Amino acid sequence: MSRSAIGSSAKAAAQGVVDLASLDSKWISRWKTKCDNKFINPRRLTNSKNKTDKKMYSLTMFPYPSGMLHMGHLRVYTISDVLARYYRMNGYDLIHPMGWDAFGLPAENAAVERKVNPEVWTKLNISKMKDQMQLMSTDFDWSRELSTCDPEYYKWTQKIFLELYKNGLAYRKKAEINWDPVDQTVLANEQVDAEGRSWRSGAIVEKKLLEQWFLGITKYAKALNKDLDLLVDWPSKVKTMQRHWIGESNGCELKFPVEANVITTKLPVDVLDVFTTRVETIFSVQYLALSFDHPITQMYAKTNSKLQEFIEKFNKEGEESEKSKEGYLLNDIFATNPLDANFKLPVFVAPYVISSYGNGAVMGCPAHDTRDFEFWLTNMGPDSAIVYTVEPNKNTEAEFEEGQPFISKDGIMNINSKFLNGLSTKQAREKVVEELKLIQMGNHKTNFRIRDWLISRQRYWGAPIPMIHCDDCGVVPVPDEDLPVKLPHIDKLLGRGGSPLAQIEEFVNCECPSCHKPAKRDTDTMDTFMDSSWYVFRYLDPKNKLEPFSKEAATKYMPVDQYIGGVEHAILHLLYSRFISKFFNDIGWYDNKEFNGEPFKQLITQGMVHGKTFVNPHTGKFLKPDEYTIADNGNAIINETGEVAFVTYEKMSKSKYNGADPAECINKHGADATRAHILFQAPMNDVLDWDEAKIVGIERFLKKVLKLSVDLADGCKDESTIGLEDYIKPTSDKDISLHNELYEFEKGINESFGKNPSLNTLISYYMKYTNALTSAVKKDENTSQYLQYKFLKLLKYMAPVTPSTCEESFEIFRYKNAENAEQFLLEADWPKLEEPIRAGINYNIMINGKMKFVHKSGEELIKDAECCVNELLETEQGAKHLGGKEIKKVIMKKGTIVFIVKK
Repeated sequence: MSRSAIGSSAKAAAQGVVDLASLDSKWISRWKTKCDNKFINPRRLTNSKNKTDKKMYSLTMFPYPSGMLHMGHLRVYTISDVLARYYRMNGYDLIHPMGWDAFGLPAENAAVERKVNPEVWTKLNISKMKDQMQLMSTDFDWSRELSTCDPEYYKWTQKIFLELYKNGLAYRKKAEINWDPVDQTVLANEQVDAEGRSWRSGAIVEKKLLEQWFLGITKYAKALNKDLDLLVDWPSKVKTMQRHWIGESNGCELKFPVEANVITTKLPVDVLDVFTTRVETIFSVQYLALSFDHPITQMYAKTNSKLQEFIEKFNKEGEESEKSKEGYLLNDIFATNPLDANFKLPVFVAPYVISSYGNGAVMGCPAHDTRDFEFWLTNMGPDSAIVYTVEPNKNTEAEFEEGQPFISKDGIMNINSKFLNGLSTKQAREKVVEELKLIQMGNHKTNFRIRDWLISRQRYWGAPIPMIHCDDCGVVPVPDEDLPVKLPHIDKLLGRGGSPLAQIEEFVNCECPSCHKPAKRDTDTMDTFMDSSWYVFRYLDPKNKLEPFSKEAATKYMPVDQYIGGVEHAILHLLYSRFISKFFNDIGWYDNKEFNGEPFKQLITQGMVHGKTFVNPHTGKFLKPDEYTIADNGNAIINETGEVAFVTYEKMSKSKYNGADPAECINKHGADATRAHILFQAPMNDVLDWDEAKIVGIERFLKKVLKLSVDLADGCKDESTIGLEDYIKPTSDKDISLHNELYEFEKGINESFGKNPSLNTLISYYMKYTNALTSAVKKDENTSQYLQYKFLKLLKYMAPVTPSTCEESFEIFRYKNAENAEQFLLEADWPKLEEPIRAGINYNIMINGKMKFVHKSGEELIKDAECCVNELLETEQGAKHLGGKEIKKVIMKKGTIVFIVKK
C-alpha cells in the first residue's frame, strides 16, 4: 500500500470522518488475497507461539436456507464468531464450521408456490446467505461446509437409519398420529404446540390412524434423563424443559381383567394393563378408560357406528380433544379390580387417554384425581357415588372439601381401603404392590412421558426412507452399496397433499434386494430433525466417502465444547441429537465415556432480538412506517390523527412492521460497529431490544480508536513502530501507574471471554481501556514506546469483535513513515495478562550508624535479609558502600535498613 493512501487514511482518522462501512470491503479483500481466497482470517496461516494441545469445537446451530438472514442470525453468528476468533488467537485446535439444514417443508412449500424444484430454490438461497455471512465478517471454516440435501450427506443419514433398524430401534407400526391438514403430513408429538397446532403451518392438528416409521428413543429415556446431571454448563431452564418432556414417573403397572357381557364375544385381550403412580388408590377405582386405538376400541368401532362418529369427532379436534370430559361407554364389557373381583368397573373410550402412553388404558379414581372426578360426573351424572379411600393426615396442612376430590399424595388410608386401613399412603403403595406381585397382577415400573420418535413424512423434499416393501419378503432394507436412495428429479411441484414420491412410478417400482422380485420403495421421507441430529459429527470428517465420519476424529473432537443457538430448540433438536449421539457411542462409532455419549458439553442460548414497534393506542393496530412520523422529541406521531403512538418492543415480524435488515445496518454503519453494538446492548441470554439509533455511541468509540492510532504514530521517529510480538517493560512511575490501571481492564476482558462468556461487558472494558489510553496520550507523561505497546495490546483484545477497525488502526500506526513487510494484526497471538506492579518502596540505607543512600525497590525487602543484600549489591550505590565488605549484622525496619559491617 502506498504512503499517500496510508496518509489519507491517517488524516481521515485524525479528523474522525472515517467511513467505517468502507473498511469491511477493503480488509476482507486484503485478507482473502493473503489467504489465497480460502478464508478471510490470516491467523490461520500463522504458526502461533501460543499453540496448545487443547481442542475447541465451537459451533452454532446451522440455519435453514431461507435466503435472508435476520437480526437473530446476526446476533448468534456474531457471538459464535467472536468466541471462535478468541480461541484461535489463543492457539487452540479450533473447529468452527458452517452448513445448511436444507431439507424441509418451507423449501417445498416455496417451490410449490413458484412452481420450481426445491433444489433450485434451496441452492439459490444458500448462495445468498453465504454472501450475507461474509458481509458480517464471520470467519467460518467453509472447507467443512455441508448441506443436508446433498446426496453425499443424506446417503449417511440413510445409513444411520439402517443401523438403527439393525439394532431394533427403527420400526414400522400402525398408530394414531398427528396429521397437519394444511401441510398434509404427519407430525411428531414434539411438533404440536400446547394449543394443538402445527409448529409449521399453525393448523389445528387432527388425529389419524396410519402405518408409520418410528425410532425407539424411549429405550434411551432413562439415560437421557439421568445424564442431564452431566451437563453442568447447560442453562437450567433447558434441562428442566427436557426433564419435563422426558417425564420420568415411578409407579406400578397392574392388570385389570376384562370380560364381555356376552360369553360368545371374543375380546382381543383379556386384561387391561394400566400404569399409575397412585396404586394405593386401587379401591377407589370406579372405571377404566381406553384410547381410540386400543385393540378393544378398534374392535367395537368396526361395527358400532356411534363409536365411529365419536372417534371421528374428536380426531378432528386434534390435541384439544384431550381436554374433553366426554366419554363413550362400552356397554358390552366390564373390568374387575385385581384385588377384589366383586368390583365390576365400567369401561369407557375417552379422548384424554393418550394411546402411546402406558398401554392405552388408564384407571379412573374420581375421589382422588380432578380430571377423573370431572369425567365421572359428566358421564355418570352429578349425583353419582364417589368412593374415597384416602383422608387427610392430621400432621399435614392438606384439607378435604366435601364433594370434591382429595388429591394429596400424603394421607392416611380409611376403612374403604380394606386391608390398607390406617396405613400412610406411602406404606399402602408398597403394600399394594406386594399383594399384586403375589398374584402376578402387577409390579413396580418406571414410565416415561416421551414417546418414540415418529419420523415418517409424506413429502418430497427430504431424505427417502431406505426401505423396500416386498409381497414375499416383507419390509427389506436397501443394501449399503445401493445408497443413497436419491430423490428423483422433479421439474416443478404442483401442490401439497399426499407423498409426491408415491406418484413417480420409476421411483416406486424396484426390485426386492432379497428375492429379486418386483417390489415397491417406501415413499415417505425422513423428518428433517433426523438430518440435524448428527451433522455435528459430519463436520469433523465432511469429505469421507467410506463412512459417515471417522471414529478417530469423533473421539478426538467430541463433545462439542460450545454449542450456540436459540432456546426454541430446547426439546426437539437437542433431545434428538442427544439420542443419536448416545446411539453412536453405544455401537462403537466413537468413544465418549466421560460424557456417556452426550454431544454438547456447553450450551449457550442467546436471547431473541425484538424490534421497536409502533401501535395505535386506540385500535391496537400495528403501524406501518408511512403511517407515523418521528418528532424532534422522539415521539412517533400518527399521521392520520396527530396522536402519539404507543411504542413497545416485540418479536420481529412482517405483520408488526418492526423488522430490521442486518445488511442495511452493516452497509450503513459497517460490520464492526454492528457487531459491537449487538453485543453491547444486552447480555447474551437476554432479549435484545434492537435500537439502531444507539449505534452512534459505538461509532464514536471506534473512531476514537482510529484517531488514537494516528496520535501514537505521530510520535514515531523515522523508523516504523514496535512489532506485534515486542514486549515493552514499564520504566517510569507513570508507566507503572498506567500499567496497573489498564490491568483491571485487561483482567475484565479476559474474564468476559471466560467459561461463561459475558460479551456485553467486554465492549465496556474496550471503551474504558481506550479512554485511559487517550487520556494518557493527552497528558504526554508516559514513555512513548510503552503507550504504543499498550495500544497494540488493545487492538489485539478488540480483534475478535472489530477486526477491520483493528487492522486499519494497525496499518496507520505501523506505516506512518516507512513501508514494511506485509503483516496483519489478525495474525497476532492473544496478549498475555501481565500482573500489576507494586509501587516502589524507599529504604534509607544506614551503615555503621551513618546514612549513606536511599534505595527504591519494587519489592518489600525487610522480609529476607539475603535477598535484600543481593538486590543492593546489584545497584551502583550498594556496590560502592557494601561491595567486598564483611556484613556482620542486618537490622531491617520499616523504611530503614541498618548494616553493621567490619571496619
